[in-house]
Amino acid sequence: MAKKPKFYVVWKGRKTGVFSSWAETEDLIKGFEGAQYKSFDTLAEAEKAAKGNYWQSVQQAGLAKTPAKSAKNIGQPIPNSISVDAACAGNPGVLEYQGVETATKRVLFSMGPFPEGTVNIGEFLAIVHGLSFLKKHQSDVPIYSDSKTALSWVKNKAIKTTLERNSQTEELFELVDRAIAWLKNNTYNNPILKWETEFWGENPADYGRK
Repeated sequence: MAKKPKFYVVWKGRKTGVFSSWAETEDLIKGFEGAQYKSFDTLAEAEKAAKGNYWQSVQQAGLAKTPAKSAKNIGQPIPNSISVDAACAGNPGVLEYQGVETATKRVLFSMGPFPEGTVNIGEFLAIVHGLSFLKKHQSDVPIYSDSKTALSWVKNKAIKTTLERNSQTEELFELVDRAIAWLKNNTYNNPILKWETEFWGENPADYGRK
């Protein structure tokens, strides 16, 4: 039985676009540092993927193939990424957050301590700070966070918190206001991914104070 033809999208290579031949695709990506490419079963899928970016296609493919989480189907985190985390001495309590290179744990940015805050606010600010940092450096790598709440806040461009806005928390809320404004006025291609602590261990940006 003859193999069904494949279609290939090249996002980064000697030439970009949709191609119907692996031989042609291989010439475009072989030996090209940081090449980004993926195969698709249909031309329609390839053309749709080409309008987005590589990380989105990888993430969508992973979601389609992993209906239930397990060590086998979760796979491994993407090394070329950044991870963010927050630490709070009490909740609410003294708050700080940071972003690191996932592979090396090198600190890329950090903020705080703030006299009073919550973990979710810290995680939210860390993600948005990461997005701004990556946009400034023209990087499309993913961001990992282990906070489902913060991920939803970023998606909705709004937060829901019971933390009182007062003289002690005003500086923190001003950062929140700036973060929400940034989300509403900027676009980004970076996938924001859930750090799977159950399978991968602690987030590389974790402060280690548990």
